[in-house]
Amino acid sequence: MAFFRSLISTLLLIAISLTFTFAQPFRCTSPGTKCDGLVDYVSPNRTTLSAIKTLFQIKNLRSILGANNLPLSTLANTTVAAKQTIKIPFPCICRNHTGISNRRPIYTVVLGDGLDHIATDVFARLVTFPQIQEVNNISNPNVISVGQKLWIPLPCSCDDVDGQKVVHYGYKVPGGSTVEGIAEQFNTSQDTLLRLNNLTSPKDLMADAVLDVPLRACSSSLISNSSLDYPLLVPNGTYVFTANNCVRCNCDAANNWMLQCEPSLINSSCSPIRCEGQENFYLGNSSSSGCNRTTCAYAGYNHQNILTAIDVQSTCQAPDNNSSAISLRGLRWNFLLISIHIMLICLPFLK
Repeated sequence: MAFFRSLISTLLLIAISLTFTFAQPFRCTSPGTKCDGLVDYVSPNRTTLSAIKTLFQIKNLRSILGANNLPLSTLANTTVAAKQTIKIPFPCICRNHTGISNRRPIYTVVLGDGLDHIATDVFARLVTFPQIQEVNNISNPNVISVGQKLWIPLPCSCDDVDGQKVVHYGYKVPGGSTVEGIAEQFNTSQDTLLRLNNLTSPKDLMADAVLDVPLRACSSSLISNSSLDYPLLVPNGTYVFTANNCVRCNCDAANNWMLQCEPSLINSSCSPIRCEGQENFYLGNSSSSGCNRTTCAYAGYNHQNILTAIDVQSTCQAPDNNSSAISLRGLRWNFLLISIHIMLICLPFLK
Protein backbone atom coordinates (compact mmCIF):
# COMPACT_ATOMS: atom_id res chain seq x y z
CA MET A 1 0.00 0.00 0.00
CA ALA A 2 2.82 2.35 0.91
CA PHE A 3 4.42 1.57 -2.45
CA PHE A 4 1.28 2.60 -4.33
CA ARG A 5 0.93 5.81 -2.32
CA SER A 6 4.53 6.67 -3.15
CA LEU A 7 3.94 5.83 -6.82
CA ILE A 8 0.81 7.97 -6.99
CA SER A 9 2.62 10.86 -5.27
CA THR A 10 5.50 10.61 -7.74
CA LEU A 11 3.14 10.51 -10.73
CA LEU A 12 1.30 13.53 -9.33
CA LEU A 13 4.56 15.46 -9.03
CA ILE A 14 5.46 14.57 -12.62
CA ALA A 15 2.03 15.66 -13.82
CA ILE A 16 2.38 18.97 -11.98
CA SER A 17 5.84 19.41 -13.46
CA LEU A 18 4.63 18.74 -17.01
CA THR A 19 1.69 21.11 -16.58
CA PHE A 20 3.68 23.96 -15.09
CA THR A 21 7.12 23.57 -16.66
CA PHE A 22 8.03 27.19 -17.32
CA ALA A 23 11.76 26.90 -16.57
CA GLN A 24 13.49 25.37 -19.58
CA PRO A 25 17.26 24.82 -19.40
CA PHE A 26 19.42 27.22 -21.42
CA ARG A 27 21.89 25.73 -23.89
CA CYS A 28 25.57 26.23 -23.06
CA THR A 29 27.96 24.51 -25.45
CA SER A 30 31.42 24.94 -23.87
CA PRO A 31 31.77 22.69 -20.78
CA GLY A 32 33.40 24.37 -17.80
CA THR A 33 32.98 27.91 -19.16
CA LYS A 34 32.02 30.44 -16.49
CA CYS A 35 30.29 33.80 -16.79
CA ASP A 36 27.75 36.04 -15.06
CA GLY A 37 24.07 35.14 -15.25
CA LEU A 38 20.96 37.28 -14.78
CA VAL A 39 17.40 36.15 -14.11
CA ASP A 40 14.06 37.69 -13.14
CA TYR A 41 12.67 36.84 -9.74
CA VAL A 42 8.99 37.72 -9.40
CA SER A 43 8.42 37.71 -5.68
CA PRO A 44 5.37 35.57 -4.75
CA ASN A 45 4.79 37.61 -1.61
CA ARG A 46 5.75 40.92 -0.09
CA THR A 47 9.37 40.77 1.02
CA THR A 48 12.54 42.90 1.28
CA LEU A 49 15.74 43.27 -0.69
CA SER A 50 17.59 41.80 2.29
CA ALA A 51 15.44 38.64 2.22
CA ILE A 52 15.99 38.24 -1.53
CA LYS A 53 19.74 38.71 -1.04
CA THR A 54 19.70 35.93 1.58
CA LEU A 55 17.51 33.59 -0.49
CA PHE A 56 19.81 33.78 -3.52
CA GLN A 57 23.00 33.97 -1.42
CA ILE A 58 24.18 37.18 -3.04
CA LYS A 59 27.26 38.43 -1.19
CA ASN A 60 26.61 42.17 -1.41
CA LEU A 61 23.37 44.15 -1.63
CA ARG A 62 25.07 46.45 -4.13
CA SER A 63 25.16 43.57 -6.65
CA ILE A 64 21.36 43.60 -6.65
CA LEU A 65 21.28 47.40 -6.74
CA GLY A 66 23.62 47.49 -9.74
CA ALA A 67 21.70 44.82 -11.69
CA ASN A 68 18.48 46.78 -11.17
CA ASN A 69 20.09 50.22 -11.55
CA LEU A 70 18.95 51.26 -8.08
CA PRO A 71 20.72 54.02 -6.14
CA LEU A 72 23.51 52.88 -3.82
CA SER A 73 21.68 54.65 -1.01
CA THR A 74 18.85 52.07 -1.26
CA LEU A 75 18.46 50.28 2.09
CA ALA A 76 18.46 46.52 2.60
CA ASN A 77 15.05 46.66 4.30
CA THR A 78 13.47 48.30 1.26
CA THR A 79 10.11 46.62 0.60
CA VAL A 80 9.60 44.51 -2.51
CA ALA A 81 5.90 44.16 -3.31
CA ALA A 82 4.26 40.86 -4.23
CA LYS A 83 4.64 40.20 -8.00
CA GLN A 84 7.38 42.83 -8.26
CA THR A 85 10.29 41.79 -10.48
CA ILE A 86 13.87 41.96 -9.22
CA LYS A 87 16.80 41.00 -11.45
CA ILE A 88 19.10 38.47 -9.76
CA PRO A 89 22.82 38.39 -10.69
CA PHE A 90 24.62 35.09 -10.11
CA PRO A 91 27.64 33.04 -11.28
CA CYS A 92 26.95 30.70 -14.20
CA ILE A 93 28.75 27.56 -15.41
CA CYS A 94 28.31 25.38 -18.50
CA ARG A 95 27.62 21.78 -17.48
CA ASN A 96 26.53 18.93 -19.77
CA HIS A 97 25.60 21.40 -22.55
CA THR A 98 23.33 23.26 -20.15
CA GLY A 99 23.98 26.49 -18.25
CA ILE A 100 23.17 26.50 -14.54
CA SER A 101 24.07 28.65 -11.55
CA ASN A 102 27.48 27.69 -10.22
CA ARG A 103 26.73 26.01 -6.86
CA ARG A 104 24.60 28.96 -5.80
CA PRO A 105 22.08 29.43 -4.32
CA ILE A 106 22.04 26.65 -1.74
CA TYR A 107 18.65 26.26 -0.07
CA THR A 108 18.19 24.67 3.36
CA VAL A 109 15.09 22.48 3.66
CA VAL A 110 12.62 23.47 6.39
CA LEU A 111 9.71 21.57 7.91
CA GLY A 112 6.87 21.06 5.42
CA ASP A 113 9.04 21.53 2.32
CA GLY A 114 8.75 19.42 -0.79
CA LEU A 115 10.75 19.73 -4.02
CA ASP A 116 7.77 21.03 -5.98
CA HIS A 117 6.99 23.60 -3.27
CA ILE A 118 10.61 24.77 -3.28
CA ALA A 119 10.68 25.09 -7.08
CA THR A 120 7.21 26.58 -7.50
CA ASP A 121 6.61 28.72 -4.43
CA VAL A 122 10.00 29.55 -2.93
CA PHE A 123 11.88 30.15 -6.20
CA ALA A 124 8.83 31.27 -8.22
CA ARG A 125 9.16 28.64 -10.97
CA LEU A 126 12.68 29.67 -12.01
CA VAL A 127 13.44 25.94 -11.82
CA THR A 128 11.44 22.71 -11.84
CA PHE A 129 11.56 20.03 -9.17
CA PRO A 130 13.16 17.45 -11.55
CA GLN A 131 16.00 19.92 -12.17
CA ILE A 132 16.60 20.26 -8.43
CA GLN A 133 16.35 16.49 -8.08
CA GLU A 134 18.92 15.86 -10.83
CA VAL A 135 21.70 18.19 -9.70
CA ASN A 136 21.35 17.03 -6.10
CA ASN A 137 21.32 13.30 -7.01
CA ILE A 138 18.02 12.72 -5.19
CA SER A 139 16.69 9.25 -6.02
CA ASN A 140 13.20 9.77 -4.57
CA PRO A 141 11.72 13.29 -4.99
CA ASN A 142 9.32 12.60 -2.13
CA VAL A 143 12.11 12.04 0.39
CA ILE A 144 14.04 15.10 1.54
CA SER A 145 15.09 15.96 5.09
CA VAL A 146 14.82 19.05 7.24
CA GLY A 147 18.21 20.77 7.18
CA GLN A 148 19.21 19.19 3.87
CA LYS A 149 21.18 21.51 1.59
CA LEU A 150 19.87 21.76 -1.98
CA TRP A 151 21.65 23.36 -4.94
CA ILE A 152 19.10 25.39 -6.93
CA PRO A 153 20.17 25.32 -10.64
CA LEU A 154 19.06 28.69 -12.02
CA PRO A 155 19.02 28.83 -15.86
CA CYS A 156 21.83 30.67 -17.66
CA SER A 157 24.30 30.44 -20.54
CA CYS A 158 27.79 31.65 -21.47
CA ASP A 159 27.46 31.14 -25.25
CA ASP A 160 28.14 33.86 -27.80
CA VAL A 161 25.14 34.75 -29.94
CA ASP A 162 25.67 35.47 -33.63
CA GLY A 163 29.39 35.91 -32.96
CA GLN A 164 28.90 38.48 -30.20
CA LYS A 165 29.46 38.15 -26.46
CA VAL A 166 26.21 38.78 -24.60
CA VAL A 167 24.65 38.48 -21.17
CA HIS A 168 21.98 35.76 -21.23
CA TYR A 169 19.01 37.16 -19.33
CA GLY A 170 16.34 34.85 -17.92
CA TYR A 171 13.34 37.03 -18.69
CA LYS A 172 10.08 36.13 -16.96
CA VAL A 173 7.46 36.54 -19.69
CA PRO A 174 4.50 38.74 -18.65
CA GLY A 175 1.00 37.76 -19.74
CA GLY A 176 0.01 39.14 -23.14
CA SER A 177 3.60 39.28 -24.43
CA THR A 178 4.66 38.33 -27.96
CA VAL A 179 8.00 37.12 -29.27
CA GLU A 180 8.10 40.07 -31.66
CA GLY A 181 7.44 42.56 -28.85
CA ILE A 182 10.12 41.04 -26.60
CA ALA A 183 12.62 41.05 -29.47
CA GLU A 184 11.93 44.74 -30.12
CA GLN A 185 12.14 45.58 -26.41
CA PHE A 186 15.57 44.00 -26.01
CA ASN A 187 17.02 44.91 -29.41
CA THR A 188 17.29 41.38 -30.74
CA SER A 189 15.48 39.42 -33.45
CA GLN A 190 12.45 37.17 -33.28
CA ASP A 191 14.38 34.40 -35.05
CA THR A 192 17.16 34.59 -32.43
CA LEU A 193 14.69 34.24 -29.56
CA LEU A 194 12.95 31.30 -31.23
CA ARG A 195 16.28 29.55 -31.87
CA LEU A 196 17.71 30.07 -28.39
CA ASN A 197 14.53 28.88 -26.69
CA ASN A 198 13.72 25.93 -28.95
CA LEU A 199 10.41 27.49 -29.97
CA THR A 200 9.09 26.31 -33.34
CA SER A 201 6.61 29.17 -33.60
CA PRO A 202 5.90 32.50 -31.86
CA LYS A 203 2.62 30.90 -30.78
CA ASP A 204 4.59 28.56 -28.50
CA LEU A 205 5.48 31.42 -26.13
CA MET A 206 3.96 30.92 -22.68
CA ALA A 207 3.21 33.51 -20.01
CA ASP A 208 5.50 33.10 -16.97
CA ALA A 209 8.08 31.19 -19.02
CA VAL A 210 11.75 32.01 -18.31
CA LEU A 211 12.94 33.12 -21.74
CA ASP A 212 16.62 33.20 -22.75
CA VAL A 213 17.09 36.78 -23.96
CA PRO A 214 20.58 37.79 -25.17
CA LEU A 215 21.44 41.26 -23.91
CA ARG A 216 24.04 43.28 -25.74
CA ALA A 217 26.42 44.68 -23.13
CA CYS A 218 29.18 47.22 -22.75
CA SER A 219 32.66 45.71 -22.74
CA SER A 220 36.29 46.67 -23.17
CA SER A 221 38.94 45.12 -25.39
CA LEU A 222 41.53 46.43 -22.93
CA ILE A 223 40.60 43.87 -20.28
CA SER A 224 43.03 40.95 -20.43
CA ASN A 225 41.63 37.44 -20.77
CA SER A 226 43.73 36.58 -17.71
CA SER A 227 41.82 39.09 -15.58
CA LEU A 228 39.72 37.56 -12.82
CA ASP A 229 36.62 39.39 -14.12
CA TYR A 230 37.12 38.72 -17.85
CA PRO A 231 35.20 39.45 -20.06
CA LEU A 232 33.24 41.85 -17.76
CA LEU A 233 30.03 42.34 -19.72
CA VAL A 234 27.69 44.98 -18.28
CA PRO A 235 24.14 45.29 -19.69
CA ASN A 236 22.87 48.70 -20.72
CA GLY A 237 21.61 50.85 -17.86
CA THR A 238 23.31 48.84 -15.11
CA TYR A 239 26.53 48.98 -13.10
CA VAL A 240 28.83 46.52 -11.35
CA PHE A 241 31.61 46.61 -8.78
CA THR A 242 34.78 44.68 -9.50
CA ALA A 243 38.46 44.42 -8.54
CA ASN A 244 37.64 43.71 -4.88
CA ASN A 245 35.06 46.51 -4.92
CA CYS A 246 37.70 49.10 -5.80
CA VAL A 247 36.27 49.78 -9.28
CA ARG A 248 32.77 50.63 -10.46
CA CYS A 249 31.91 50.09 -14.13
CA ASN A 250 28.68 51.14 -15.83
CA CYS A 251 27.12 50.83 -19.27
CA ASP A 252 25.40 53.49 -21.32
CA ALA A 253 24.59 52.38 -24.86
CA ALA A 254 24.67 56.00 -25.98
CA ASN A 255 28.43 55.94 -25.31
CA ASN A 256 29.02 53.52 -28.20
CA TRP A 257 28.75 50.48 -25.88
CA MET A 258 32.09 51.31 -24.31
CA LEU A 259 32.55 50.25 -20.68
CA GLN A 260 33.02 53.23 -18.36
CA CYS A 261 35.01 52.51 -15.19
CA GLU A 262 36.11 54.67 -12.27
CA PRO A 263 37.22 54.27 -8.63
CA SER A 264 34.26 52.98 -6.62
CA LEU A 265 34.90 55.10 -3.50
CA ILE A 266 33.12 52.49 -1.35
CA ASN A 267 36.21 50.64 -0.15
CA SER A 268 38.53 52.77 1.97
CA SER A 269 41.32 50.19 1.70
CA CYS A 270 41.70 50.74 -2.06
CA SER A 271 44.83 52.62 -3.15
CA PRO A 272 44.62 55.35 -5.81
CA ILE A 273 44.57 53.68 -9.23
CA ARG A 274 47.08 55.47 -11.46
CA CYS A 275 47.88 54.84 -15.10
CA GLU A 276 51.40 53.46 -15.37
CA GLY A 277 53.95 56.06 -16.44
CA GLN A 278 51.42 58.90 -16.26
CA GLU A 279 51.87 61.36 -13.40
CA ASN A 280 48.60 62.57 -11.84
CA PHE A 281 46.53 60.58 -14.36
CA TYR A 282 44.19 58.21 -12.59
CA LEU A 283 41.49 55.69 -13.48
CA GLY A 284 38.58 57.46 -15.16
CA ASN A 285 40.55 60.65 -15.90
CA SER A 286 40.36 61.98 -19.47
CA SER A 287 42.04 64.69 -21.49
CA SER A 288 41.48 65.96 -25.02
CA SER A 289 43.92 67.21 -27.62
CA GLY A 290 42.73 68.03 -31.11
CA CYS A 291 40.65 65.11 -32.34
CA ASN A 292 41.96 62.68 -29.70
CA ARG A 293 40.49 61.90 -26.29
CA THR A 294 42.84 60.08 -23.92
CA THR A 295 41.45 58.12 -20.96
CA CYS A 296 43.01 56.18 -18.13
CA ALA A 297 40.92 53.00 -18.59
CA TYR A 298 40.36 49.86 -16.55
CA ALA A 299 42.19 46.78 -17.90
CA GLY A 300 41.31 44.09 -15.34
CA TYR A 301 42.84 42.80 -12.13
CA ASN A 302 44.66 39.87 -10.59
CA HIS A 303 45.22 38.89 -6.98
CA GLN A 304 47.87 41.59 -6.48
CA ASN A 305 47.15 44.49 -8.82
CA ILE A 306 44.48 46.51 -10.57
CA LEU A 307 45.51 47.01 -14.18
CA THR A 308 45.04 50.14 -16.28
CA ALA A 309 45.74 51.18 -19.86
CA ILE A 310 45.84 54.35 -21.89
CA ASP A 311 42.86 54.46 -24.26
CA VAL A 312 43.01 56.96 -27.13
CA GLN A 313 39.89 57.55 -29.22
CA SER A 314 39.15 59.95 -32.05
CA THR A 315 36.35 62.41 -31.37
CA CYS A 316 36.31 64.03 -34.82
CA GLN A 317 33.92 62.76 -37.44
CA ALA A 318 35.32 61.75 -40.80
CA PRO A 319 34.37 64.14 -43.58
CA ASP A 320 31.22 63.18 -45.42
CA ASN A 321 32.14 63.15 -49.11
CA ASN A 322 28.52 63.00 -50.17
CA SER A 323 27.70 66.09 -48.11
CA SER A 324 30.68 67.88 -49.60
CA ALA A 325 29.54 66.97 -53.09
CA ILE A 326 26.01 68.18 -52.36
CA SER A 327 27.37 71.45 -50.94
CA LEU A 328 29.58 71.92 -54.00
CA ARG A 329 26.68 71.27 -56.36
CA GLY A 330 24.61 73.78 -54.39
CA LEU A 331 27.39 76.35 -54.68
CA ARG A 332 27.60 75.84 -58.44
CA TRP A 333 23.81 76.18 -58.79
CA ASN A 334 23.82 79.44 -56.81
CA PHE A 335 26.65 80.77 -58.95
CA LEU A 336 24.64 79.97 -62.10
CA LEU A 337 21.56 81.80 -60.77
CA ILE A 338 23.62 84.86 -59.87
CA SER A 339 25.19 84.88 -63.34
CA ILE A 340 21.77 84.76 -65.03
CA HIS A 341 20.58 87.66 -62.83
CA ILE A 342 23.58 89.76 -63.83
CA MET A 343 23.00 89.00 -67.52
CA LEU A 344 19.35 90.04 -67.29
CA ILE A 345 20.28 93.32 -65.57
CA CYS A 346 22.92 94.11 -68.19
CA LEU A 347 20.79 93.10 -71.19
CA PRO A 348 19.14 96.57 -71.72
CA PHE A 349 22.53 98.24 -71.88
CA LEU A 350 23.72 95.90 -74.63
CA LYS A 351 21.03 97.04 -77.11
